[in-house]
Amino acid sequence: MNVKKTGATVLAVLIVAALIAGAVRGSRLPLSPDQARTLKTLLIVCACSMGYCFAAGELTHNYSQMDKLWSLLPIAYSWITAAGSGMKLRPVVYALVVTVWGVRLTVNFARKGAYRLKFWTGNEDYRWSIVHQYPVFRNRLAWTLFDLLFISVYQNALVLAICLPSVAIMGSAAALGAWDVLAVILALAFLALETVSDEYQWRFHQTKKRLLEEKESLEALPEPYRLGFNTTGPWAYMRHPNYLGEQGFWISLYAFVIGAGTAENGLLHWSVVGPLLLILLFMGSSALGESITSGKYPEYEEYRKQVFKYLPVRRFRCE
Repeated sequence: MNVKKTGATVLAVLIVAALIAGAVRGSRLPLSPDQARTLKTLLIVCACSMGYCFAAGELTHNYSQMDKLWSLLPIAYSWITAAGSGMKLRPVVYALVVTVWGVRLTVNFARKGAYRLKFWTGNEDYRWSIVHQYPVFRNRLAWTLFDLLFISVYQNALVLAICLPSVAIMGSAAALGAWDVLAVILALAFLALETVSDEYQWRFHQTKKRLLEEKESLEALPEPYRLGFNTTGPWAYMRHPNYLGEQGFWISLYAFVIGAGTAENGLLHWSVVGPLLLILLFMGSSALGESITSGKYPEYEEYRKQVFKYLPVRRFRCE
């Protein structure tokens, strides 16, 4: 993991977030009674989810509680907001798009064995067990604080933050226009990229798993399974096409805020902070994932050299 590069990127995003926050400070921030009431409801749901994730994670030692709620909470948040607006068209369209996103992600996570009738059980994301083995987290208190502050509190707050554009648009009387159409088109395009990418990832690893049961070693597998990591479909051109799709989806939905006419100078609004924070999360998540994959598969470093993280300008060639 390139710590200096990652740190510089994080600092850059934080500076941009600070500049935007300064630019929109005090601009149209006061909420209408309907917005304030709706936001209060969202905060209550978020707080309950924080408490559940922490309690269930500590009691079951399954720390994927928030992972299971990640795709469900935005659906609830967006429809609570739509209802709070009196079911105005723009918030309803926003909620419908988010629902499509949420259903897809839930199905994708469900086929990995994450959901059970007893909701607090199910397969845990493999990365938590790896993070748990880091020296700093072998101390029980340190891990408990990490579970509370990052897994349970911060991630729940982030999911609420990325849905704040729905609160921003609920009071607008502006008719749907070009920005709203653009939001839907871009969001669905990024959702399609995410769907295709996850499907290629799923098929690759299912086939690799089946082949390993027959061959019992990576070296004996045919290309491209011998590498151990996926280089098929969009993954041949980008290291994280699914992450690009996820970030692009939520950034696209911000166009609804511009279409609603609630953004300062036509572009800036405080609710943009949510998508920016999501970018920060994926920076850390991608760095963690790549460090794990590099440790498992030697040829991944060559893949990193040949293929950009998000720009599909070069195709991976296995020598």
